[in-house]
Amino acid sequence: MSEKLEQVSIQQTTETISEKRQVNTEADIYDHQAEVQHAEPTDEDWKTLREVADTIPKSAYLVILIEFCERFTYYGLTGPFQNYIQNPASDSFPADHPGAMGKGQQTATALTTFFQFWCYITPIIGAIIADQYLGKYKTIVLFAGIYMVGLVILTATASPAAISGGATFPGFIVSILIIGLGTGGIKANVSPLVAEQYRSRSAYIKTLANGDRVIVTPQATYQKIFNMFYWGINVGSLSAIATTELEKNVGFWAAYLLPTCMFVPCIIVVLLGHKQYVTTPPRGSVFLEAGKLFMFSRKVKGGLEACKPSLLQVSHPELAAAATWDDVFVDELKRTIKACTVFLWFPIYWLCYSQITNNLISQAGTMLTGNVPNDIMQNIDPLVLIITIPLMDRVGYPLLRRLGFPMRPVFRITLGFLFGAIAMAYTAGIQSMIYNTPPYYSYPSEGETGQNWISAGYQIPSYVFIAFSEIFASITGLEYAYKKAPQSMKSIVMALFLFTNCFASILGFALVPVTVDPKLHWMFTGIACAAFVCAILIYIIHGKNDATDVEEDAIGRNEDQLNAYTKHKATVAEYEAEKGGL
Repeated sequence: MSEKLEQVSIQQTTETISEKRQVNTEADIYDHQAEVQHAEPTDEDWKTLREVADTIPKSAYLVILIEFCERFTYYGLTGPFQNYIQNPASDSFPADHPGAMGKGQQTATALTTFFQFWCYITPIIGAIIADQYLGKYKTIVLFAGIYMVGLVILTATASPAAISGGATFPGFIVSILIIGLGTGGIKANVSPLVAEQYRSRSAYIKTLANGDRVIVTPQATYQKIFNMFYWGINVGSLSAIATTELEKNVGFWAAYLLPTCMFVPCIIVVLLGHKQYVTTPPRGSVFLEAGKLFMFSRKVKGGLEACKPSLLQVSHPELAAAATWDDVFVDELKRTIKACTVFLWFPIYWLCYSQITNNLISQAGTMLTGNVPNDIMQNIDPLVLIITIPLMDRVGYPLLRRLGFPMRPVFRITLGFLFGAIAMAYTAGIQSMIYNTPPYYSYPSEGETGQNWISAGYQIPSYVFIAFSEIFASITGLEYAYKKAPQSMKSIVMALFLFTNCFASILGFALVPVTVDPKLHWMFTGIACAAFVCAILIYIIHGKNDATDVEEDAIGRNEDQLNAYTKHKATVAEYEAEKGGL
């Protein structure tokens, strides 16, 4: 009986997917009109013509608006976290050192590190739900509701009555668990959704108004989309300027109320714009399919390549009938595995980046900031990005393409790691300057005022270098994860890329014992050395991937192949039967 129910469910799911696919096909045809009207580039064209980006669909801007609202909320909340945990409750406002819990720097760093860890585990949950069951849009709606519950708890337990009554700490723990689940579910799906709005897969020749012939490429277009997406993230992250001022002058309840209210427009935009988005329906059997393919690759000589159905029909016809995938899925999965090996280096990069949300804030607290809150310094990073991302998108990258140097992904990632290493090396130097400055020298945190006589302005280059590193490593990582993932596994592969943050958080936990005076300069030095070594190894090991970047991105299905692929899906019964036959 259960098998019959399963087969009925699968048939209904297939019919639903087919109906949705018909709607999406109209969008696909519309988006491909430009390609039909223009010729494909020849080998000579690739050598002589420059690459440009295509027009960005309007629906992509709508997704970027959603991400802006969500990131406004997220960074508005997390900006005050370090002070909220580290410093004792303030008696009056404005406060010199605003706080609520008085747990100290080590506990504050440990909890903010845990929150980051949790926020990058939960995307896997959101990705599974999206790619396997609900699709990206419905998953975003579901987790937005969960997110809102956590926001209400955090704001309520930050009130003066809750702080004096001892409810702040347990309320904070509960709220970050719920908020982390909500933001993770959104995070895994919103970045694939924005890229999904652009449907073209192949390059074509276009003549501009000035008469120049150029090659319009998906690579340049996705690069532009993710630059704009990341720009929206950083505009939203400026909310931390407002919330850190509110925590200092009004209180934490006001600092958390602002981003909570801002999340309401996010939900409204998601709901009202549902008819505008181009979406790919969930396949429903993606894990079974991938698992079955890997199982076959152990059984058939020749690995994944030999498991293409077209080859199985010749070499193992008895297995070909059980293959629910197509030749394209095998090529997509091979491409994904190659990309995921690049992601293995990213924990070291995220360790560099995460310093701006905890230890650099604490470092600013031991320096002279005037009337400016110490945790407002972290907003230098998004300010730099808001300026430099458009410059790179409109001037830097086009100029390099015009000169015949399109800066493929692995090269950009290598530059990102190098800038991260420079940022940490510079920060180590500033920490040494702090330790050599009176009145408290190597133990500023134990002094009466907690500050040595050195300006926090020395920190500015640290944030600038980190911002430069994000342009090349973080943005490119998002782009790489989307482009190299199978069509039916976009959210899952994006979640795996984001999951590398978890390992950075584990490394951050391991470094907590040295996040005390007078050891901090050695910690920054060690992170800088690790990032520099990784940058060199990435380019040596993976640099050759750039040579096949365009060719691999062209892997995909036409409409006939897509329709055939959606009709045949793996079931649990099939998977178990094949597994038992090994």
